[in-house]
Amino acid sequence: MRIFGIDPGTATTGFAVIEKEHSNLTVLDYGVIVTSKKLTFPDRCVELVNDLRVLIKTHEPDLVAIESLFFFKNQKTAFAVAQARGAMVCAVAEMGISICEPTPLQVKQAVSGYGRADKKQVQKMVQQIYSLDEIPKPDDAADALAVAFTVS
Repeated sequence: MRIFGIDPGTATTGFAVIEKEHSNLTVLDYGVIVTSKKLTFPDRCVELVNDLRVLIKTHEPDLVAIESLFFFKNQKTAFAVAQARGAMVCAVAEMGISICEPTPLQVKQAVSGYGRADKKQVQKMVQQIYSLDEIPKPDDAADALAVAFTVS
């Protein structure tokens, strides 16, 4: 099964593609989609969705896991990320791919066994889970790998 993980954002969205065969997990690709700060918010959403569609068509996942929004300190940021996330969910649904939406708590529990794990703990566990030589960078890509693992 091929799983596409997404850590949603407006400026930077993390993505990861993993393959699960029995109990073996293989990282196929990971990185970030970056949108230009010079664009209006609607144009950033268009750029984000277009780039996401290209990645999904390239990797042909069986399932897309997109982290749900749970809590944000900055309400303005939360609304923007929620809107961008909605655009991504819509794009994936239009492509006919199943979607799973784990919460940040579920991701932390799945990866570290502790729902209040900090970013460093999660990143270190992602490195160990996938037997990577180093912690994946940037943070958004590591988070997308964690999201993909959660539903694997």
